[in-house]
Amino acid sequence: MAGRGSRLRPHTLTTPKPLIPIAGKPIVQRLVEDIVKICGEKVDEIAFIIGDFGKEVEEQLVGIAEGLGAKGSIYFQDKPLGTAHAILCAAPALDGETVIAFADTLFKADFTLDPDSDGVIWVKQVDDPSAFGVVQIADEGHIENFVEKPETFVSDLAIIGIYYMKDGPALRDEMQYLIDNNITDKGEYQLTDALEAMRLKGAKLQPGTVDHWMDCGNKDATVDTNSRMLGFLDGMPELRGENITLENSTITEPCYIGEGAVIRNSKIGPGVSVGANTTVENCTITNTIIQTESIVKDIDLDNSMIGNKAEVSGKFKTLSVGDFSKLEA
Repeated sequence: MAGRGSRLRPHTLTTPKPLIPIAGKPIVQRLVEDIVKICGEKVDEIAFIIGDFGKEVEEQLVGIAEGLGAKGSIYFQDKPLGTAHAILCAAPALDGETVIAFADTLFKADFTLDPDSDGVIWVKQVDDPSAFGVVQIADEGHIENFVEKPETFVSDLAIIGIYYMKDGPALRDEMQYLIDNNITDKGEYQLTDALEAMRLKGAKLQPGTVDHWMDCGNKDATVDTNSRMLGFLDGMPELRGENITLENSTITEPCYIGEGAVIRNSKIGPGVSVGANTTVENCTITNTIIQTESIVKDIDLDNSMIGNKAEVSGKFKTLSVGDFSKLEA
């Protein structure tokens, strides 16, 4: 999760992308909670590979791990040199069975890890595979080839960014070999090259599938993921905080309403997240994320993101407004 999140600016200028809330909870927290569920056994350590996000963020991440009964570790990637380089920054954590996940993706699936597999790479069929790393599947069902962002069609099974490896040290050694021998693809050290090396040495890597794959790469994708996640959680207590004020307003589910939120003379939902201590007055809002301690008045919004401690009002329809901003018309 060391990337700068440039496609999600201005929100990532003040908050690392994996800490942007989806249905009231940071992306990375939802991701690790789901991974712990699929592991089916105790997770000993959760290692976060980050940039210079500051001590407060580091403590928040360690707290997420400890809340799941695991040790939380922080590792740093200073330069964006590719996926293999990023994961190798956490080399001490690559010990024994290992799950790797990129923190701009969420998933929903009903499966458990197969301890008899050398590895599982989760994939999803996509319309445009040229934007992804893809796998080709042999007749026997295992993966027979990895192709990074193919320019011509070879497969439409995109790698979604979640991997299980039975032998973490073996993967670590292959990634170290790439760096020691300066083996790059498009100028970066690629995890798929390390996986291909393991496959050629006899590792049987299986494809796994998910029911839903949700991207948080840019504003539109993040708003859509928020709406979809709210749908999965519809009716669950976690979608309502305490001490909510609701006056002359209607909520069309699914929505998340955070603790201390005030909603007056408004129509909210579906697909809306309202952060803690935010005030919404005289508004109609659909498919939108509003973060904490903001004030939103006299506006009709759809497909929008509003940051923390922002103030917004006026004749806008779709917005992407960062933290501490003020916008009125």
